[in-house]
Amino acid sequence: MSVRRLAKDQPDSFAFNKASMKEVEFWLAKYPEARKQSASIPLLWLAQKQEGWVSEPAIRVIAEMLAMPVIRVLEVATFYTMFQLEPVGKVAFIQLCGTTPCMLRGANDLKDVLKAKIGPKNHVSADGKFSWEEVECLGACCNAPMAAINDYYYEDLTPESLGQILDDFAAGKSPKPGSYDGRGASEPKGAIHTLTDPKLYDGSYAKKIKLPNAPAKAKQAKEPAS
Repeated sequence: MSVRRLAKDQPDSFAFNKASMKEVEFWLAKYPEARKQSASIPLLWLAQKQEGWVSEPAIRVIAEMLAMPVIRVLEVATFYTMFQLEPVGKVAFIQLCGTTPCMLRGANDLKDVLKAKIGPKNHVSADGKFSWEEVECLGACCNAPMAAINDYYYEDLTPESLGQILDDFAAGKSPKPGSYDGRGASEPKGAIHTLTDPKLYDGSYAKKIKLPNAPAKAKQAKEPAS
């Protein structure tokens, strides 16, 4: 595992905004006072959703709220790669899967698109709108190659479709997530040849459930004990 460190440049302070604070209170209410440290991951996530990344001031604020040593919250933030320790693009943060299935299906070509349109990985573009990184498997191997952009998966990508998605984000649009090859889910590409019988899904193959001896037991229950 690579060493994960906090960004060199840090903001002066951090505070949860009003909307985030409601969520913070929701999570804190889930744990007894003696176990409120269990809320460290949800609170770090809320800080990231608010700012786009987790800063050192945010870690200190969370540590104080949970009565934890700062180093303990720092350990959590640096261990889980879901937490971004440096600023990311304000419009789109792209996490491109580079694991074997996606690599075999063209992930390296998608990298070239990201480099050309955004710049090197792990750096924010000059306008502050975009950034990208390469990640391990995101679990959508059937629809490789794919990328997670902000909160959603974009699958069955080609250099052309990824380029258009980035252009749409740059234009202020909200590109639709999901497959860009016409798939509805993770079914085989092209026609479906198996499990096509509607009876498999309409319940007609299901057998009625019998309750043997149920009337007899009910009758026995009504008889007085001898």
